[in-house]
Amino acid sequence: MARMDIDTYFMSIAELVKKRSTCIKQHVGAVLVKEGHIISTGYNGSPRGLPHCSEETCLRQTLSSLEKSHLCRGVHAEQNTIIQAAIHGVSTENSTIYSTHFPCMSCTKILINAGVKEIVYGRDYDLDNEIKMSMIRDAGVRTKKLLLTD
Repeated sequence: MARMDIDTYFMSIAELVKKRSTCIKQHVGAVLVKEGHIISTGYNGSPRGLPHCSEETCLRQTLSSLEKSHLCRGVHAEQNTIIQAAIHGVSTENSTIYSTHFPCMSCTKILINAGVKEIVYGRDYDLDNEIKMSMIRDAGVRTKKLLLTD
């Protein structure tokens, strides 16, 4: 059996991390990597200490993923990776994020400000958002789609 390449390795871990998600609509996982080492992980769900998302608490369960996103009570996986790194005092400068989905506009801005230099993602999300995509280009952040076959 051939050795798994490093991008597949970290994306496989992101796929595993998403299984901790408490969102009832969509499960997303992310892994933040620096110099070949995991510095934090995150998945989407309600803020720490608050009840998990449920049919009673989700105001968006019948809406599309981009519709009325301001009503979502969840913290995104990418945001949680940055938060966990901050809690543990780890710099995110020049890191790479592996995410099961392409980041939303809010996460994109956070990742740029956190110094993330590469986004490796598994599933397309809002790629036609020209403002978001131009921000990524202008910030010099590399993007790469990686589809897992297993």
